[in-house]
Amino acid sequence: MIKPAFVLFASASLLAISGAASAQILPAMAAALEHHAESEMTEGEKMKALFAKSDEDNLKRNPIGALFRGDERYADQLGDYISDEYYAGEKAAETAELAALMQINRDKLNATDKIAYDVFKRDKEQALIGYSDEIMALTVVRPVNHFSGFHTFYPNFASGKGGAPFKTVKNYEDNLKRHKQFITISDRSIGRFRQGMESGVVETKLTITNVIEQLATQIGLGLDGSPFMAPTKNFPEDFSDEDKARLTKEYAAATTDIFAGYQRMHDFLKDEYLAVAREGVGLSYMKGGDLMYKNLIENTTTLPLEADYIHNLGVSEVTRIKTEMEAIKAEVGFDGSLSEFFEFLRTDAQFHPKSRESLTQRYYDMGKLVDAKIAEQFKVLPKSPLEIRPYDESIEKFQAGGSYQSGTPDGSRPGVFYFNAYDLPSRNTSGITTLYLHEGAPGHHFQISLAQENTELPNFMRFGGNTAYVEGWALYSEKLGFPMGLYDDPYQRFGHLDDEMLRAMRLVVDTGLHSKGWTREQAIKYMLDNSSMGETDATAEVERYIAIPSQALAYKIGALTIQRLKAEAQEALGDRFDPREFHDQVLNTGALPMSVLESKIRDWVASQG
Repeated sequence: MIKPAFVLFASASLLAISGAASAQILPAMAAALEHHAESEMTEGEKMKALFAKSDEDNLKRNPIGALFRGDERYADQLGDYISDEYYAGEKAAETAELAALMQINRDKLNATDKIAYDVFKRDKEQALIGYSDEIMALTVVRPVNHFSGFHTFYPNFASGKGGAPFKTVKNYEDNLKRHKQFITISDRSIGRFRQGMESGVVETKLTITNVIEQLATQIGLGLDGSPFMAPTKNFPEDFSDEDKARLTKEYAAATTDIFAGYQRMHDFLKDEYLAVAREGVGLSYMKGGDLMYKNLIENTTTLPLEADYIHNLGVSEVTRIKTEMEAIKAEVGFDGSLSEFFEFLRTDAQFHPKSRESLTQRYYDMGKLVDAKIAEQFKVLPKSPLEIRPYDESIEKFQAGGSYQSGTPDGSRPGVFYFNAYDLPSRNTSGITTLYLHEGAPGHHFQISLAQENTELPNFMRFGGNTAYVEGWALYSEKLGFPMGLYDDPYQRFGHLDDEMLRAMRLVVDTGLHSKGWTREQAIKYMLDNSSMGETDATAEVERYIAIPSQALAYKIGALTIQRLKAEAQEALGDRFDPREFHDQVLNTGALPMSVLESKIRDWVASQG
């Protein structure tokens, strides 16, 4: 997803910054290859030098990305986000790097390098669209909602359970320094909201009300319950008593300061901003919303699709999946309508976990089943381990049914599959198989881990990506439960269809909300009418689409693309088709835009004769 962008500098200033960045990048390319001075640099070498310089510069500007890789060089920094200077620097870097790429002759690159060239070029072009004046004016003045913002990410990140390391005294002290920058970003967000109030570009009352509740919940945890204090309850054994006492005191003071920042944001949103926030939940009700949604669709799907086409595709998929659901209803002998079958799945005790512990064990058991079968579908497995955990109870209410947090390339921090144990009566165990395949293995864990473990790729391909590929692969992975024999239970098979229905409904509901004027209640009813989702889940899903428009479209668009490419390969290769080779081709160059992936797979099929 493109980082929001908003620059207040004059165009002349931006051009000057861009020129300075170009002047730095091109000599750096030559310096990086100084040992080739006696022979002419190849185009591939020039490009790799550009990629290396781009990646290193990006880590300096965005130090959180370095920490998630296990790189602690900038660990005392959170980053200078959402300031004018930050956006100007990002735009200048994208402009300069695209200009440097244009000086490289693509025709002289090998096949893999051409893929890297195409991905880098598209990434830069899309980023610059995001940094245009028109788009920046619609994004940066809305820095926070209940699904997007530092307050949703940072507590877990800084808790000792997220991406930040807590092994040394310096790790603990670095975290305290990041806390100060987090407070700065929080206060800066209030200023951005005020700009939106002046320009008339504002968030919804729904999302802001949720943020107010989130902030109140985090403040209400108090020092003892706050995730910011959690590292002081798990000191490494080699810490001295003096360091433990000192750090505990400093962490309490820093957490108190964070709570004060939360309170400032809470009071501003409640007392000033909420009154001017918009009633209409879709982007069609926001000033400039039509332009914003069109841009978001192309960015998230990596295809130039229209909202009406996506909406109609979703309606078609919903109809198909309903037919398959009817067949399973008949298979289990349920005497009633499909709506009544949905209600049976929502309410019958056999489909609800008895406790957090029993739900956790079910996911542990599923992980073991997948591990026993996975080599039938993949010839390369991730080195990074995968852990299974429920969300922390302090944040679970507003989280999705499950998610994935990537590990480090060297495996020192594992990947984590999180599942939601909030409101257990609303959780349905028929979806356990499909959720694990999507968020865990072979979904996000395989795709993200195999990319970042592949040191032959440039870092922007190892660690970057796009939603259509990342989420499309994860949705495609759910179907791999069939050849692995994981859907013999008809209720787990129905759970798979129910999750597939969710992704199909997203095409209908997201476009309905943001291009057709649907209300929140209309969207929730559509989801309840067409699936066995509980109202808690349906509400959380709809409020997610309201908060992050278009992101949910990418799942189905990406999965359908991969499924189509697989069908084409199977038809062309016949008995010679090997799913392990196909999956290796899809995964071994990182997350590609759909058009680039299509070209790659078709070239691979042709090379097989």
